[in-house]
Amino acid sequence: MALIGAGEFLPGMAAFDRDLLASIDRARPRVVILPTASAPDGEAVFRRWADLGADHFAALGAEVEPVLIRNREEAGDEAAAQAIGEADLVSLSGGKPGHLRRTLDGTRAGGALWAAHQRGAVIAGCSAGAMVLAARQPEFRRGMLPWPLRWKDGLALVDAVAILPHYDAWPEVVVALMALQAPRHVAVLGIDEDTAVIGRDGAWQVHGRARVTVWRGRHRERFRRGDVFRL
Repeated sequence: MALIGAGEFLPGMAAFDRDLLASIDRARPRVVILPTASAPDGEAVFRRWADLGADHFAALGAEVEPVLIRNREEAGDEAAAQAIGEADLVSLSGGKPGHLRRTLDGTRAGGALWAAHQRGAVIAGCSAGAMVLAARQPEFRRGMLPWPLRWKDGLALVDAVAILPHYDAWPEVVVALMALQAPRHVAVLGIDEDTAVIGRDGAWQVHGRARVTVWRGRHRERFRRGDVFRL
């Protein structure tokens, strides 16, 4: 599992993604791009994320297929689910986390994503994509105000965790206020931009240029590149 704060498909993440591909025991890993979270922003934006992902991973030597799921109807498509099910790495890019969750939850594509995770495929989510992979995800009630938040169920590929991406793009007093509203027994991972964590066997390692901030209730910890922690 790879959770990325921001910067998917950009040159700054190329080394990180190259290492993800190298961890797969296949000469040309099969990569699926899911730009679903960007669908509410219009077809041009949706297609741009699909093309960016395809070009990025193809340049790293992968066999890439964008799976163009915009809504729940398309998430029920058998061919889309099959492509996800056959992937060695599935990359969920950014956009609107609520739309992504509603599109995948309980659909054939969502089931294929869960099955791919269970059999050991790499699942990489960036920004909204990372938020949806967690057990809980925040939703703003009014505009972008951090108070009060609603907490919705995510897809729960990562248990007992919530994700706050773009962590260093906000004043920390704002994101701390958000983290402190998290449900009990949920750890909140604040992931900076161009930064990621990779989870294997319950351990998480930080990659990228900046930090990961972990909130457990009112207790805060910081981790930098190379640091390993458990949740």
